[in-house]
Amino acid sequence: MPPMVAAARHRHNLAFPVLDFGISEYTNAMRFDLTDMRLFLTVVECGSLTQGARAMHLALASVSERIAGMEEALGAPLLERNRRGVRATAAGEALVRHARAILGQVEQMRGELRTYATGLKGRVRLWSNTAAIATFLPGELCRFLADHPDLSIDLDERTSVDIVQAVGQWRADLGIVADSTDLGMLQTHLLMSDQLVVVANRRHQLAGQDTVAFADILGEPIVGIADSALALHLAERASRLGRQLDYRIQLRNTEHLAMHVEAGIGISILSRAVASTLCRDLAIVPLAESWATRRVYLCARDFAALTPQAGLLARQLLERVP
Repeated sequence: MPPMVAAARHRHNLAFPVLDFGISEYTNAMRFDLTDMRLFLTVVECGSLTQGARAMHLALASVSERIAGMEEALGAPLLERNRRGVRATAAGEALVRHARAILGQVEQMRGELRTYATGLKGRVRLWSNTAAIATFLPGELCRFLADHPDLSIDLDERTSVDIVQAVGQWRADLGIVADSTDLGMLQTHLLMSDQLVVVANRRHQLAGQDTVAFADILGEPIVGIADSALALHLAERASRLGRQLDYRIQLRNTEHLAMHVEAGIGISILSRAVASTLCRDLAIVPLAESWATRRVYLCARDFAALTPQAGLLARQLLERVP
């Protein structure tokens, strides 16, 4: 092993190999190991050296020294320090971008190799929003797993915002999201279109209407789904009107939600696909606004770069599209 690399390994007590980025004969070679990159990302995300050190279980002095060493090797500052904490410089933002990609690929590699170590021949990481999990997704996953007995799926139910971030950072192979979320630079394929509807007790005044305007229901008590991307989307739409939704209760289970709506506790706003699964005698009235028609997408950072296992699942999900 070359002396310089050996010294770097000893200095940082590395668990991972050094990544060597030569820049020119007039500057020192940049050597950022994976721990350096993970540390830097943590500090940037926390906005504070102190919080970053605590999150990484390191001493503040060690974190400061390590980042100072990275800046010295680069020959440019990576962080701007101020009274509120720190934020990335232009060079720091570039490092954030590349570090996320590198760390994401390392995690993807570990995940794939781990499945072989445990006797599995493949595992797909799929993150999905609530609407897909409550409607078509369980049936599709059941068929996929039955057809491919050597494959497994890590299914995580999250908001669309979380899903976009996870797919963009390689923490998920595939995501299913609604277009109410900024999809950034992700590649997408349309899975389905859906309509937002109001679900109400049959005795409610809305029950006989063909459509209803969003503004006309903002004074109504609402039964909602907790921690959903839809709740965030509706809150943003209400704020544009200078209003807010009046939640009497927010639940995680759609059948419990239907129970409360049927009992007259309040009305709910759901996708038509989810509303059609409710086993209750409820009135379903479409929202009149154009934004209430949503599109649901299958997304990936790069479909061409998917593992063979994830590619199989993507193709099956897209086969259901008319």
